[in-house]
Amino acid sequence: MAERSDVLATRAVAVLRKAAVECAPAALASSFGAEDMVLIDLISKTALPISVFTLDTGRLPDETHALIDRVRGVYGIGIDVYFPNWATVEPLVREHGINAFYRSTSLRERCCEIRKTEPLSRALAGKRAWITGLRREQSITRRDIAVEEVDAIHGLSKFNPLADWTRDDVWSYVKMHRVPYNALHDRGYASVGCAPCTRAIEPGEDERAGRWWWESAERRECGLHQRWVPIVEVPVGVGAGP
Repeated sequence: MAERSDVLATRAVAVLRKAAVECAPAALASSFGAEDMVLIDLISKTALPISVFTLDTGRLPDETHALIDRVRGVYGIGIDVYFPNWATVEPLVREHGINAFYRSTSLRERCCEIRKTEPLSRALAGKRAWITGLRREQSITRRDIAVEEVDAIHGLSKFNPLADWTRDDVWSYVKMHRVPYNALHDRGYASVGCAPCTRAIEPGEDERAGRWWWESAERRECGLHQRWVPIVEVPVGVGAGP
């Protein structure tokens, strides 16, 4: 298990290095789930020039805010936080209510657009690449993601260094390297998002089943990762050092 973890970590670092060197400036988009914590740990240990940002939707759980503060202390890194434009949040809440997303997919998508998609555009302004913790195993909406893609919406490269990692791979790395992680994971939350839109999963459910669980599995994305163009992957040498 340790050997597999080391091989996967080496490959992930090679992808991170490519993003940092060939597509600078690059940034990691972190929701502070376990996958993002693996990437933060790798970036910190290799001192790669990759910034970290997060989208604070105004509905994040306290556990996520606590982890953000802990990451700042443990790794000594800055985290850029982007908030929604309240001039658009207030009319939505005034007209439809604070939890309108439960009533229809269109209202949920509108909420995600205001609280996540628009702030993401501001976070990526001036960047040439962004990095995510997406994995193919997470859900049917992510089973075809590539390690390297072109983000056609924002016009920049997108890297998913953990695309071929399994859930066990992620947690093996977390435990082996004593990486801080969100306390919600210990309560059955496989994926962490906004508090009212996330629940713990049941045995046998896929990892994203706790996100917008009242909708069909094919619609369980917030709009941040919907459109992509794959790039033919060139195998990264396992022997490359960090």
